[in-house]
Amino acid sequence: MALTRTYAAGREQCFQQIDKLINSHSLRGSESLCKLLRYLAEHSLDQPGVALKEYQIATEVLGRSPGFDPQSDSTVRVQAGRLRVKLAEYYSHEGLDDPIVVEVPKGSYALTFQVRTPPAPTSTLPGVSLRFAKQAASDEETSKQPWMIAVVVLAVLLLVSLAAVGVLLVTRSRPPAAAPPSAPAAYQVFWNNFVSGPQQPWVIFSNGSFVGRPETGMRYFNASSDSRAFVLDHYTGVGEVLAVHQLDNVFGLLNRQLRVKRGALFSLDDAKNNDLIFVGSPSENLTLLDVPGTREFVFRRVDSGPRKGDLGVFNVHPQSGESTMYFATPANQATTEDYAVIGLLPGLDPERSILILAGNSTFGTQAAVEYVCREDSLAELLQRLGVSKPGDLKPFEALLRIKVAHGVPVKEDLVAVRSRAH
Repeated sequence: MALTRTYAAGREQCFQQIDKLINSHSLRGSESLCKLLRYLAEHSLDQPGVALKEYQIATEVLGRSPGFDPQSDSTVRVQAGRLRVKLAEYYSHEGLDDPIVVEVPKGSYALTFQVRTPPAPTSTLPGVSLRFAKQAASDEETSKQPWMIAVVVLAVLLLVSLAAVGVLLVTRSRPPAAAPPSAPAAYQVFWNNFVSGPQQPWVIFSNGSFVGRPETGMRYFNASSDSRAFVLDHYTGVGEVLAVHQLDNVFGLLNRQLRVKRGALFSLDDAKNNDLIFVGSPSENLTLLDVPGTREFVFRRVDSGPRKGDLGVFNVHPQSGESTMYFATPANQATTEDYAVIGLLPGLDPERSILILAGNSTFGTQAAVEYVCREDSLAELLQRLGVSKPGDLKPFEALLRIKVAHGVPVKEDLVAVRSRAH
C-alpha cells in the first residue's frame, strides 16, 4: 500500500489510532511512553505547525522541575527515541495492516499521520461472463433454441476456466510476502545466549514474603517474630509485572518463547540445564541466594548510620569518582531516584547463562529490564563492553542510576560497567 502524508483521515480517526497504539502489545507496558505519545498527538492535531519545546515536554509530561535544562538533561530526547523505536516495532508486526501510520520524525516532536492508500480493486472475468450468461438465458429467442443455450453455457465455462488459469498463473508468479524484519542487531548480540540454547529460558520474577491481609494491611515477613504458617508469597511489584511483559516483547521479536515462574516456586533443578533471567531485587528474589551472584555490585543492607536497615548497592571495587554505596530515595519519601544492577553470569552449567536484572525498588527493576529491552540503550552498553557480534558477549556487571517521576522510571544512566572472568 502507498503512504500519503495527510490528515485526511480526520482528527477522530487519528486519535482512534493513538488509542490502538497505547493498547498494543508493543506500547502498553510503558506508561511514560504512552503518556508522551498521547501528549504529542494532542498537540500535533490541535496545534498543527506549532513547534513543541523540550522544556514543555519535560515539565508537562515527564514530571521535571521548572529548573529543567535541556542542554544538560537529555531525558526528552531519550524518551522520544524510545517512542520512535516502539512505533517502528509496532508497525513492523502488529500494525502491518493498520490504515494510519503514526511516526515521530527525527529532529521533531510533531507526530505525522500517514494514510495507507489501498490498491484499486480489479474486476474479474468470471463476474463479467456470468452476467453475460444471465442475459443470454433470459432472452426469449435464445430460450426457443436449446442449442444456442448450450453454446452460451460452453462459452461461460471456457471463460471461467481461462480466468481461473490466469488467476493461478498470477498467484504463482507473484513474489512471496515479505517476511517480518529481523530483530535489531543489538538484540541479536545481547540476547544470543538466551535464544540459541536447547531449552526456552526461564524468567524468575521476585515475589516477597508478606504477613497480614491486603484489606487490613500487609508487611514484610520477619523471620524472628512471624510464623511461617501465615506467610503470603504470591504478591509482586508493578515493575516486575511490566518487566516480564517487556521481555516477552523482545523474545517475540527474536522468535523465541519464555517460560515464567515466580521465585517462591523456583528450584535448583530449574537452574541445572537452563538459561535463567532473574527479575527483581535479591531482597525479595531469595532464590538468587542459591545460584551464582554478582561480585562487583552487591545488594546489601546497611547495619549502621543514617540509612541503617536500608537496602543499597555495594560497589565492591569503586573506581575514581564512584561511590561505595548507592541508595534509592528513602522509604519515607516519594521515590525519585533508584539504582539497579544488570549482571550476565555463567550458569550452574557453564554452557548456560544467568542474567540478573534487579533494582533497590520495583522501579529500579523495571528500569533495568527496559534498559536491556531497548535498542538504543543496548547499543550503548555493548559499546562500553566493546562487543559487536553475537557470541562475543562475556560475563559482566553494570550499575544504573534511575530517575523516577510519579512512579514511572523516566531516565537511566549507565554509572559503571565491569567485565568479569568466568
